[in-house]
Amino acid sequence: MTIPTNRPLFLGLAMWSHNQWQKSLYGSGCKNSDRLARYAEVFNTVEGNTTFYATPAITTVKKWHDATPSDFRFTFKLPSTITHQNQLMHCDQLLADFLNVMAPLESKVGLWKIQLPANFGPDALPALKKFLQKIPKHLTYGVEVRHYAFFNKGDAEKTLNGLLVEHQANRIIMDSRPVFAAPPTSEAVIDAHQKKPHVPVHAIATATQPMIRFIGHPEDLSNDPFFDNWLTRLPKWMADGKQPYLFIHTPDNVFAPELAIRLYQKLQQRIANSTLSLPDIALPPEPEASPQITLL
Repeated sequence: MTIPTNRPLFLGLAMWSHNQWQKSLYGSGCKNSDRLARYAEVFNTVEGNTTFYATPAITTVKKWHDATPSDFRFTFKLPSTITHQNQLMHCDQLLADFLNVMAPLESKVGLWKIQLPANFGPDALPALKKFLQKIPKHLTYGVEVRHYAFFNKGDAEKTLNGLLVEHQANRIIMDSRPVFAAPPTSEAVIDAHQKKPHVPVHAIATATQPMIRFIGHPEDLSNDPFFDNWLTRLPKWMADGKQPYLFIHTPDNVFAPELAIRLYQKLQQRIANSTLSLPDIALPPEPEASPQITLL
């Protein structure tokens, strides 16, 4: 069971390992095997997307556990064999096997993510209902849908939201407005436009740990108009006792750490005169340059 923390909000990125973060996040001389520990010194959650493609070895799971503090939270995707290939049906053993391997990390998993494909539509809701009825109740789940019928505020979306509320499952909110506002003038943006869902933002909390996946614009300040709505919504959720998860992406994620911290600081400023508070976070300071020696 996940150990509760008193953190009002969890902030993280789409991954913990990125070669371009060697200077900004990890510091010089950081080995690949130490990247997760360095990441966890700054951010308190991360999207664990690798489990969607393959279940890790149990030895790897134990290493992830040992590399992070007790109040760090992973959010792992269920394997694609469960969500995409079987579409939540006839997968009891697949789920049991996956959770058994991941058991050493169970206390540090904030959300188990059920990401459903775009062809998982209203007719498949009975499968989601049966799945939510059968999965272990002591775990916390988030459900991400991509079928457009779940974004038009019609009967299908009302049924979905009601189902999530009933089973205390969080609806994962995809905010891809920033990246789709960027012109497709780079390979990273073009790739994001092809792969990221372009769906409306429905900021609804169906349980106590709503998750926002903010897919940022490649130009730093261009993200601010899109984040303004979250500067209102997030404090309200926190004041209501909810514990949001906020994940910041960018098309190539090179400057995602800097963007995440800047947006987080804007949130700190917004709540400065309220009863809420967020701890300060910062990237490691850049090492001082070695003094130059002048040869006479």
